[in-house]
Amino acid sequence: MPLTDKHAPGSFCWIELATSDQAGAKAFYGALMGWGAQDFPLGPGNFYTMFEHSGHTVAAAYTMRPEQRAQGVAPYWMPYISVEDVDSATRRVSELSGTVLAPAFEVLDAGRMAVVRDPTGAAFSLWQARRHQGFAWVGEHAFCWADLLTPDPTRASEFYGELLDWTTELDPSGSGYAFVRNRGERIGGVAASEETSPQAAWRVWFGTADCDAAAQAALAAGARMVRGPATVSEGRVAVLTDPQGAVFGLGAH
Repeated sequence: MPLTDKHAPGSFCWIELATSDQAGAKAFYGALMGWGAQDFPLGPGNFYTMFEHSGHTVAAAYTMRPEQRAQGVAPYWMPYISVEDVDSATRRVSELSGTVLAPAFEVLDAGRMAVVRDPTGAAFSLWQARRHQGFAWVGEHAFCWADLLTPDPTRASEFYGELLDWTTELDPSGSGYAFVRNRGERIGGVAASEETSPQAAWRVWFGTADCDAAAQAALAAGARMVRGPATVSEGRVAVLTDPQGAVFGLGAH
């Protein structure tokens, strides 16, 4: 599986699960993806979970704040994107009509980050690495792709192109899906929002050796099928929600 010790600017570098049941999420993803977990205290009764596979970091999870749950915010996966200067990138978000949800701040000695939202409504984090570069293991049993679902793909593509120098290319199948390239490498895609979830959001994908078998295992562990499994140009895919309600995708070439 591909290993990396540094993420180029504009690439996805970390994913983080905000969940309503941290212990339940640890058990679910541990069984489904073969992840181990380490908990780091954040305060009384509060901790940050780092997931790992084969000794390499792959993701993290934390319990949602009570006010988020009171507002009806569903559990979700948040992608982080690597930047060289998070303060500069955050200012650029505002200049491009995005929204700064959490201005740049230090995360101990791990790095510096900000939480922002693109002009179409999708939230993501910007990460300037110091000690923590991000996930080291990608592909099978880990993050492999990210899709932006948005009511305005054209506007969103323009925003990310200006902010991160991404380029997009339409899928030749005529589906309307656009592949995202960072420095020439395909890293994700942009598509119109689905009728069942019209709000803009990022969706993370995990690589598997057998999409159908993984989807069935997820269902048996309490997940819900949103779409698939189905065959696409890149292989077999399925979209599910975990037992707490966070949406994710499974893919196999």
